[in-house]
Amino acid sequence: MMTSPILSGCSAEEVPRWEAVNADIPVGKATRLEVRLVGADATAVTVTATRLDMGPDGMAMMDTPLTQVTSEEPGVFAYEANVSMAGRWGLTISGTVAGRPEPVEGIIVFTASEKHSEATPPPGERKIRYYRNPMGLPDVSDVPKQDSMGMDYIPVYEDEAGGSDGSVRISPEKIQRAGVTTAPVQMKVLTRTIRGFGMVAADESRLAMLTARFDGFVEKVFVPVTGGEVKAGAPLVQVWISSVDLLQKQADYLSALKGGGRGGDPARAAANLRAFGFPDVAIATIRDAGAPVRSIVLTADAGGTVIQREAVPGMRFADGEMLFMVADLSAVWITAEIAERDLGDVSVGQNVEIDLPGGDGTVSGTVAFVASMIDPETRTGMIRIDVPNEERRLRVGQLAEVRVAAAVSAEPVLAVPDTALIDDGARRIVLVAKEGGLFEPRPVTTGGHADGFWAVTSGLTAGEQVVVRGNFLIDAESNLTSALVAFTQPAPQP
Repeated sequence: MMTSPILSGCSAEEVPRWEAVNADIPVGKATRLEVRLVGADATAVTVTATRLDMGPDGMAMMDTPLTQVTSEEPGVFAYEANVSMAGRWGLTISGTVAGRPEPVEGIIVFTASEKHSEATPPPGERKIRYYRNPMGLPDVSDVPKQDSMGMDYIPVYEDEAGGSDGSVRISPEKIQRAGVTTAPVQMKVLTRTIRGFGMVAADESRLAMLTARFDGFVEKVFVPVTGGEVKAGAPLVQVWISSVDLLQKQADYLSALKGGGRGGDPARAAANLRAFGFPDVAIATIRDAGAPVRSIVLTADAGGTVIQREAVPGMRFADGEMLFMVADLSAVWITAEIAERDLGDVSVGQNVEIDLPGGDGTVSGTVAFVASMIDPETRTGMIRIDVPNEERRLRVGQLAEVRVAAAVSAEPVLAVPDTALIDDGARRIVLVAKEGGLFEPRPVTTGGHADGFWAVTSGLTAGEQVVVRGNFLIDAESNLTSALVAFTQPAPQP
């Protein structure tokens, strides 16, 4: 709700009404509109609603934001708005007056016209070529007229019109007001982004499992919790040997050391103990003590993170049972699902960007495997990505979004941004910017599409400037010029 200053000096005999201080306004940004309420003998007025449309005759066609500004003249309400086009604009306003039960409402019509720069000759010295529809419709006239809403057609001067090919010349004021920007046609290797979602997993080639090779009992666990870090050769668990066969192999080793019995060669007997998971420290203890041992410490074959721990003090274990799983997480895998339609563009060796959840940044990886099967339910295929993880930013089980850069063109091709292309179903054109504010609509044929770019196979050359913003306004102007050419063509002779 916007409040206004106190009004006074109005006669109570008049019917209250809103009127414009000056109904003629310029086209442009921050255009000032001033209104007053007459015919009300109120001590205070509060404006409760305002709206500015380019449809003053009851059809709101272009609603424009309105900002109230300070007015130095008593009893005048001042507003600013961006008036983008010439024509009639309707300000709908409603306000309450102290002492009156009903609000005072009204629609005030302002007529907007374009101003010309100092470099542009006055209208009297310029030749009008035609008049165009104020709403941008493809309708022109060789004489002044109004549309169905009473809006005046806008004159187009000779120096603004283009050639017979549909080119159009736009004044600097219009170019600036429409926010027209251009970009060069360039040679570019096109790549498109293929997206998928995956999960972080341990690299299977970096897993080490500690498995019991005899029967026994767990006496002590040196890594009490899952997730602990261990180094290669670090103690994991102390066990009590209950296997008779393993006790016999210790006896054979002792017999071989003494040079007799069924032990044979001491080195071969020691190798038999190692095959059952005996560490060298335990073998040295047997040799030094001259007797079998019942309790030994099992160590980690490789360093890493304990991702699975089954050993519990007092637990009985059997031959072949897993006690610990250790994973080297300095490098991990991401297994991701890719849509069936995109899977053919993914190959081993391609670079992959991985977005970490929670805005935790991005890491890079490489496609290491592409599955040869498609899930019949999800219509996706699996790829595996190798990712370095020295800083441990990726965690096993973590979800991640992956982006694979797939090449659309092996060699650089002519390319224009998406926003440069105008496609109405019957044609594809771009607007080529020439000198002096001239814009030429150029038909083009397109090839492959990549992230934000189209390959152009004909119609353009490298280095030409094409419109990438504001092109639909210029296209409308160009359509009017083409319509004028058809309008002025002489009728064919019978």
